[in-house]
Amino acid sequence: MTEREDVDAVAELLLRTYNVITVVGASADPAKAANSVPAHMQAYGWRIIPVNPTATQILGEPAFARLADVDEPLGLVDVFRPSAATPDVARQAVAAGAKALWLQLGIASAEAREIATAAGLTYIENRCLIIERSRLGLRAPR
Repeated sequence: MTEREDVDAVAELLLRTYNVITVVGASADPAKAANSVPAHMQAYGWRIIPVNPTATQILGEPAFARLADVDEPLGLVDVFRPSAATPDVARQAVAAGAKALWLQLGIASAEAREIATAAGLTYIENRCLIIERSRLGLRAPR
């Protein structure tokens, strides 16, 4: 299996496994991908948990300041933060008990990968949820 096929398989596994996506860096601004991507996923049945310290609500859902503040178990954590900020997000995801960490298209970090995978999280980077959902023709798992 090629590396691309392997990443494709991981993306599919995550989208078929988790029906809730916790979005670090979610935005209330509809002009930003950090709003439109989670909104798209919401439209296909995923529940979104926004994490943004400056918002109280995003996409009709209560927003949390930090991953540690989310009051339910974390499965898939999606990240809209600069690559340099992702090692800290990875540490927070590990501490919060997340199962998977997904860095959006254009976001990658060897350090975040090491932190996440060393703790047993499934990890994917530089991939867009919309592109992967569309490629696979998926709706949220029930």
